[in-house]
Amino acid sequence: MLTALLVIVILVFLIVTHEFGHFIMAKIFGVRVEEFGVGYPPRAFTFGRWGGTEYTLNWIPFGGFVRLFGEDAEAHGVGSFVDAKRWKQAIILVAGVVMNIIVAWLLFATALHAGVPRVVSDTLSRDPSATLMISDVVVGSPAAAAGIVAGDTITNITDENGITLSVLAPSAVSNFIKTRGGEHVTINYVHEKKPETASVVPANAVIPGAAATPALGVGLVEISTVALPWSAALTQGLTNTYNAFVTIAQSLWHLVIGAFRGAANLQDVVGPVGLVGVVGSAVQNGFGQVLALAGFIAVNLAIVNLIPIPVLDGGRLVVVALEAVTRRSVPRLAVQLLNTVGIALIILLMVTVTYHDIIHLFA
Repeated sequence: MLTALLVIVILVFLIVTHEFGHFIMAKIFGVRVEEFGVGYPPRAFTFGRWGGTEYTLNWIPFGGFVRLFGEDAEAHGVGSFVDAKRWKQAIILVAGVVMNIIVAWLLFATALHAGVPRVVSDTLSRDPSATLMISDVVVGSPAAAAGIVAGDTITNITDENGITLSVLAPSAVSNFIKTRGGEHVTINYVHEKKPETASVVPANAVIPGAAATPALGVGLVEISTVALPWSAALTQGLTNTYNAFVTIAQSLWHLVIGAFRGAANLQDVVGPVGLVGVVGSAVQNGFGQVLALAGFIAVNLAIVNLIPIPVLDGGRLVVVALEAVTRRSVPRLAVQLLNTVGIALIILLMVTVTYHDIIHLFA
């Protein structure tokens, strides 16, 4: 129950800050904001009216909205959205996405300042708290045959003569293994918080391009949980935001291509129900992990809003671009029909994703 409440809090915060981006730019450009609502109607409470804007709290607690004068109808006059210059309309629309990116950056930075796991450089002068994590395992490799999987953490490596690797760094492990081809190597590691031991024999022809070099068939990274100072956290936060943007965009692109080919893979797509489980796992690993997850969700919202589907900011930007090129307004009826189609597509996607969430929940 508490995890579900936390999911709602995260989603409301991210959506309200998204709407705040629209709100700020509308105010700057003189477009009248008639209402800034937290949650969706029906209305529960009115905080008051300031600067021509009514601030409300609504009963459906899954986001928020801003209602701009002249946004959905041919309402003209001072402060009308449709009367504003096209470039101003575009900036107001894209401001929500920009706010999501800014919030994601700050969430990632705060998480790093709190001390979340992060990849550090391969160095012999290691951070005492750093651990050696397996990032990937080659299919059919000696490591895979021994049951080692990505996410496991290596704690010790010893050869059959009792020689123990003194420094657990990726390059040191590679050098240790390549001189012990055909020998039994004992690896102590942690799998799902439980200590495990495996006897592995390094083999040739495991790594592409290095057929003559004995290897286990694993990718290794050093992970540190040392909190970063704010200056470093803000810099690394930008990198994390960019990496999240690229990862999510690529995943979404593959999903779209798969849908056109009739083979869309929704197994890794998480909806509101599945998000409860994801957030629950993050809570178990500390507050910093929750912040990092919220940053990832913020980037997700930014990218989704850029999709050129009616109702979403991306679709509305397309309409503004068409109006700027043709120098005439798109008929309101056409916009309303496109919005209806867009809402139907979003509802269909949400139902499909929620169905998969429930299947995974009971699987």
